[in-house]
Amino acid sequence: MTHSPDPAVDGAGFGTLSVASILAETAARHPDRPALHFMGATTTYRDLWQQTRAYAGALAARGIGRGDRVAIIVPNVPDFARVYYAVLSLGAVVVPVHLLFKAEEIEYVLRDSGADLVVVAAPLLGEAVPAATAAGVPLVTVLLPAPGTVAGVPPLPRLEDEASAATPIERHVAVQPTDAATILYTSGTTGFPKGAVGSHLAVVEQVHCSLIDSFDIRADDVVFGGLPLFHAFGQTAVLNIAFRVGASIILLPKFDPDQAVELLVAHRATVFTAVPTMFVGLIEAAGRTEARPPLRFAVSGGAALPVAVLEAFREAFAADVHEGYGLTETAPIVSSNILGEPIRPGTVGRPLWGVDVAVADPEVEGRIELLAEPGALGEIVVRGHNLMKGYLGRPDATDEVMVDGWFRTGDLGTVADRVVTIVDRKKDMIVRNGYNVYPSEVEAVLARHPHVALSAVFGVDDHVHGQEVHAAVIAHDGHELDADEVVTFVKERLAAYKYPRVVHVVDELPIGASGKVLKRSLVEQFAGVAS
Repeated sequence: MTHSPDPAVDGAGFGTLSVASILAETAARHPDRPALHFMGATTTYRDLWQQTRAYAGALAARGIGRGDRVAIIVPNVPDFARVYYAVLSLGAVVVPVHLLFKAEEIEYVLRDSGADLVVVAAPLLGEAVPAATAAGVPLVTVLLPAPGTVAGVPPLPRLEDEASAATPIERHVAVQPTDAATILYTSGTTGFPKGAVGSHLAVVEQVHCSLIDSFDIRADDVVFGGLPLFHAFGQTAVLNIAFRVGASIILLPKFDPDQAVELLVAHRATVFTAVPTMFVGLIEAAGRTEARPPLRFAVSGGAALPVAVLEAFREAFAADVHEGYGLTETAPIVSSNILGEPIRPGTVGRPLWGVDVAVADPEVEGRIELLAEPGALGEIVVRGHNLMKGYLGRPDATDEVMVDGWFRTGDLGTVADRVVTIVDRKKDMIVRNGYNVYPSEVEAVLARHPHVALSAVFGVDDHVHGQEVHAAVIAHDGHELDADEVVTFVKERLAAYKYPRVVHVVDELPIGASGKVLKRSLVEQFAGVAS
């Protein structure tokens, strides 16, 4: 039977949903609750929303509106929240930029995202100004001291000044649930970084499902905010989840374990959400003080958490650690060890409500062939409300990972009794401190070294960083290579988490029958070499 097209059935409908409502609604319902703690000052929800409305008014005066793209290069300070929700309040799209990116990397993101404006915190202008200039993107600052100049930087517009002169918006713009909210850049495993486009629905539903079924975060909770807010993990698991229930967040721009313990104790923190390296640092800091915060529980993600670290944290802070799993493309949570259920160390728990996780044959391309046997090892595939809309401007890359309605994660694992275990990575991506590093980008920089003939970049397991970036390099004939000099060469051209800490100068690389470097052989060869 066929039916004539009818907008009531086939159209997008009239429902609206905005991530901006997370802050707006809580400010209306709980205006006097503390939203942010930062450097000894507390900002209430009322004040934060008023400041956000003023920022939105200033952005609107610049012509920013629905569908426009605004890049943000701001650390974990109150201005991140103000700008983030101000952009979303206008129906525009947020493009958070990694704070460690160098000028070339920032320029790439600005160009690739089609950014209409970039908002930059004063400490990061050194890399951002040349990037914005090269990309031809207007720039406005926050945190820049009056009269609007810093050493070596020409006078720049201050968003604070423009907000004070602008008319604050009355309410946030109505957008449809599937409209784009964020463009988050992910390295993936090959090629240049790709912009994963996330919808308002994916973000909001992540928040609600997490609060209802996974983590019992309450209005009187105090959540640690040391996770980078430019990352999907920090945005969802800290900022949006805490703000949805009216909890408060302790902001820490740069993680320092001793300072973190001090802040956790001073603000009587109850929830610690972090990546494994932060857990390691906090455990070490706990040995230098007897002070402890009243933590109810902790959440770990971004990389595999060693069971020994989980147990040591529980011993030091009398709080269980609930490990989860996710990706930028999944907004980001896929599964977690749920609060109230027994923790299964070494696993990433059960799927989030409404998220279907299965195991597929990793060798089958072009279609999804699910493995029916419980506990079978294969590629983890995901479908549900949390999936991205696609990679910006990269339909080919989107088609590679979105197959038969499933997202191919590239991770190998098992699912048994709905409990997910990640075993290994399908490809060669390196995860250092929770950040993805793809070897091809590092190898491209090494190729620019005048004396490097060939290189291979690979990850070696590291108990502190999850994985450490190693490179094996071969010198051009007639030249010698100094490993430390090669490290410095790459360090000056890539973000701090990407460059290889260890460079091995070798005479040859292991090559397979197909002519490809056998990186697994390199991993085995150099597994015992410390950084």
